[in-house]
Amino acid sequence: MIEYLILLTAVLTLLLILIIYETKRRRAELLATVEVVTLPNFASKHLGNSREITVFLPPGYAQAANRRYPTLYVNDGQDQEALQLRETLAKLCQRRQIRPIIVVAVPTNEDRLQEYGTAVCPNAQNLGTKAGEYGRFFTAELMPAINQQFRTSQNPAEIGIFGVSLGGLSAFDIAWNQPELFGIVGVMSGSFWWRAAEDETKMPPNQLIAHEMVKQTAEKPALRLWFEAATQDEASDRDNNGVIDAIQDTLELIDELEKIGFRRGEEVVYVEVPGGRHNYDTWAQVFPHFLRWAFGK
Repeated sequence: MIEYLILLTAVLTLLLILIIYETKRRRAELLATVEVVTLPNFASKHLGNSREITVFLPPGYAQAANRRYPTLYVNDGQDQEALQLRETLAKLCQRRQIRPIIVVAVPTNEDRLQEYGTAVCPNAQNLGTKAGEYGRFFTAELMPAINQQFRTSQNPAEIGIFGVSLGGLSAFDIAWNQPELFGIVGVMSGSFWWRAAEDETKMPPNQLIAHEMVKQTAEKPALRLWFEAATQDEASDRDNNGVIDAIQDTLELIDELEKIGFRRGEEVVYVEVPGGRHNYDTWAQVFPHFLRWAFGK
């Protein structure tokens, strides 16, 4: 009996090892369908620094020499693994749930709180002082270089920008200021609490900057916008109405978008995640939903 149990344990252990090995092998094969190209030390004259850009090329890119691809730029590219970016792209392409796309992951650095924000002005805490320069790096330096080196689509409707938290605010700001370059915006847990200082002159003092940007827009830009917020993004509820500020700020921004002509459910989509938190566990879980909406077949 003891010998039988020892043999059974050995067999089960071997089976478990084989299952683990096969799972890892299949995952490696899946990831290999999305080629990764790095651009080390990509320098910016506007910012006076450099960073490593990571470009994800879709399955079949090398074989389709004349094909151009929709393209998504992602802020906080240093967290691409936490977002499960490569694996998500590979799975969705394999299942034919999205068109093949190029994704450009743009990392931040120790100046994140200054590079991300709103170009029109810093916020009340004097954060975002380099947001204008970051936007110019993004649109005048990075995007032309990517377009030259890779077969990106030249149709703005197929160009997207995405970010989470403060990177989401930055994504919204860049696209809103350069709508001729983008057609798609994705924001998760966006930092739309960004408020002007009491003595600000470029925006109404003490007001939410992104909301005021929309209010001051004379002509509705040709953008499709996708927003996510989670019920546990934070605990703050400044007006004690039972709705946390992260959700309220996002919904109020959507209200302003509707006032200038955006159609909710079509050009503007809002996803609320019950029990979701302000972290990559939640964002990675929801990221496929954004990709299917933005680049689905």
